[in-house]
Amino acid sequence: MKLLTALLLSLSICLPALASSEKKEEVPTTIYHSLTPALIGNLADQGNRLKFFKADVALRVTGTEAEEQVKHHEPLIRHQLVLLFSAQTSETINAPDGRENLRQQALKQVQDAINAEEGKPVVEDLLFNNLIIQ
Repeated sequence: MKLLTALLLSLSICLPALASSEKKEEVPTTIYHSLTPALIGNLADQGNRLKFFKADVALRVTGTEAEEQVKHHEPLIRHQLVLLFSAQTSETINAPDGRENLRQQALKQVQDAINAEEGKPVVEDLLFNNLIIQ
């Protein structure tokens, strides 16, 4: 009788462990992928003095597969962003809504470029960690 009780007790202890070892559904995580090194270039200002920009950009994606796709297409993303930033003037960026408008334009550029390559949306948001105009 004691043996049977011990056996039942040990099985009841093991059952929750066996149930928890079943395949768990993986919840996608949000990942912020920073484009390093920072994007640097000239602005489209006309005048005697050249003006430069330096932008530290992070892309928000969900899951490691999306991050790998962003890493794979990073040269294309960097190219699109440098072209966009180089076409700006310091007046448009320094306007009250200038940086937010630039962020939205940059997000659209990146999303369009990745969607053309992958056929599906990958990048959810674009964030400026730092944006310097000099």
